[in-house]
Amino acid sequence: MEAETNGYSEGIALDTFGFVSEGSGENIFVVRNGVVHTPPLSASILPGITRDMAIQIAQDLGYRVSQENIPREMLYIADEVFFVGTAVELTPVRSVDKITVGSGRRGPVTEAIQRRFLDVIHGKAPDTHGWLTYVPEMVAAGQKTR
Repeated sequence: MEAETNGYSEGIALDTFGFVSEGSGENIFVVRNGVVHTPPLSASILPGITRDMAIQIAQDLGYRVSQENIPREMLYIADEVFFVGTAVELTPVRSVDKITVGSGRRGPVTEAIQRRFLDVIHGKAPDTHGWLTYVPEMVAAGQKTR
């Protein structure tokens, strides 16, 4: 309700202890000093497939990923923040509580992870983790196969 009242596009939920949990339909990641942070499963989050994919991609790219409780204040000093989920795919966050995140633009870590994510799901990069299930064109077009 606070997000809607203040005119924000999206809300960020806190867990019962006041730590960052997730967005209304997506998982959240915070980049600080080159480390990618995301709340642990114990922080009342949905254990999303896209979250797992983003963690693996970040690690594949050589970033350290820390699954730990994130205090709300860390959002204000973050270099980068991004959401991941089925609907948002991987979307950078420009500001939190009217405080600009980093430069107010997609940061280099977010960009690298987003680029690899999109390349894999669009078939431009190899799916080395077996995330995709290919559907024959006939089935995708609604035709029956035998």
